[in-house]
Amino acid sequence: MPHTPPGRSQAGADAPHEHQHSYIANNTKGDYLKRLRRIEGQARGLQRMVEEEKYCIDILTQISAMTKALEAVALGLLDEHMAHCVVDAVAAGGEEAQIKLKEASDAIARLVRS
Repeated sequence: MPHTPPGRSQAGADAPHEHQHSYIANNTKGDYLKRLRRIEGQARGLQRMVEEEKYCIDILTQISAMTKALEAVALGLLDEHMAHCVVDAVAAGGEEAQIKLKEASDAIARLVRS
């Protein structure tokens, strides 16, 4: 059974804009996973800091570092999407190009709001 990305129904999984994710093809999957595991460790560290009632400013500093790390992953994935998925769709033209551009625009809007 194919993987259905979060926020998409299984029925929509066969839509024309579903495809193999290019960041895997570019051998960057391992880099993203390593970064996300580091962020996971930061989250556990934050939990310990709260449990141990560490100084509030120290906790906030760590939250800021974790937020920046997540933003770096998000920007890397967005860059991959723009460089491959969007460029390929625009080169092919048609409705697929509009779909990919809208997805990228929506993703950027979500990042800016967060």
